[in-house]
Amino acid sequence: VFEKRLWSEIGNGEPLRMIVCKDEHHEAERVVSEIIHHRYRGNAPLSDYAILYRGNHQSRLFEKALREQGLAYFISGGTSFFARTEIKDVMSYLRLLTNPDDDTAFLRIVNTPRRQIGPGTLEKLGNYATEREISLLAACDEFGLEASLQPRALSALREFSAWVWRFARKAEEDDPIETIRQMLKEIDYEDWLREKSSSDKVAERRIENIEELIDWLKKLRDKDDERNLTDMINHLILMDVLERQNEDEAGDRIALMTLHAAKGLEFPHVFLVGMEEELLPHRTSIEEDNIEEERRLAYVGITRAQRSLTMSAAAKRRRFGETIDCDPSRFLDELPKDILKWEGVGNPLSSEEQKERGSAHLANLKSLLG
Repeated sequence: VFEKRLWSEIGNGEPLRMIVCKDEHHEAERVVSEIIHHRYRGNAPLSDYAILYRGNHQSRLFEKALREQGLAYFISGGTSFFARTEIKDVMSYLRLLTNPDDDTAFLRIVNTPRRQIGPGTLEKLGNYATEREISLLAACDEFGLEASLQPRALSALREFSAWVWRFARKAEEDDPIETIRQMLKEIDYEDWLREKSSSDKVAERRIENIEELIDWLKKLRDKDDERNLTDMINHLILMDVLERQNEDEAGDRIALMTLHAAKGLEFPHVFLVGMEEELLPHRTSIEEDNIEEERRLAYVGITRAQRSLTMSAAAKRRRFGETIDCDPSRFLDELPKDILKWEGVGNPLSSEEQKERGSAHLANLKSLLG
């Protein structure tokens, strides 16, 4: 029998850190702040960093925080923001308002929610528009279309066309953000989502995604009062295009992924988020007394880090429509106490650390402004 000797060529590395945040929003902001600060000190590429979590639903707030700071990222094993169905729907509405010639957007939303416009009607509309070399929306209002469609189908198309043109004018003349909210309210899009979602929880998450999109547009407008809706939508379309172009190539971007997707991978700097009871370990596993599988997942997350590991948790988190108190994960008790440094709630940063983080954020802002 040979005695095994284990060693690390890299050395001991940085101490393990555990940051307790006020809530899930603060957690996302703090993690992104830590990445900015760490890069400011060491000038590491974005691809050195990974944010790992137990479930895909946790990615949304981290995506939002990263976008707000202009940090590139990619999602592995999950659905990116612009690929979500509800975001595609709303973006298609906005694209058609700002570009009436966008036939792809027209076809996505003309029956979402349902307006009793069937595939046969759309086929005849498409044939007419192709023959006339005009857009689908423009074709809806032409007299010549009357020869191809029954009165009921023609009426449904023209009612939709009039509705689109009305909101296109409102978007130019009135506050664009309020116009978007009014548009979604008129089509009862939230009710449509609730009807089509598999559960109330899924529906709420999808509605939150739409609110996030509107909030993003509002921030774009607030940054530049001269920006109209067309400018803001073009900005988001560009973000969407860049995101899709890089789907297959990570490049210099922060990795966001679940613990399952992270198996077999390593990153110099890892942020293991949501280290709380009922998240890691997951609530279902606790109820089914299947903690060992959760322990293995926590082990996977911890051992993905090559040089530094930062874990985080929220003291309070919103679940099932209410805010609840959260307890740190039981797995933290299994780590050596002498190498685990607790920070955050109850452990405030020193004035020197706060000043250094402020400088890091200022440097990041300057880089965004060119």
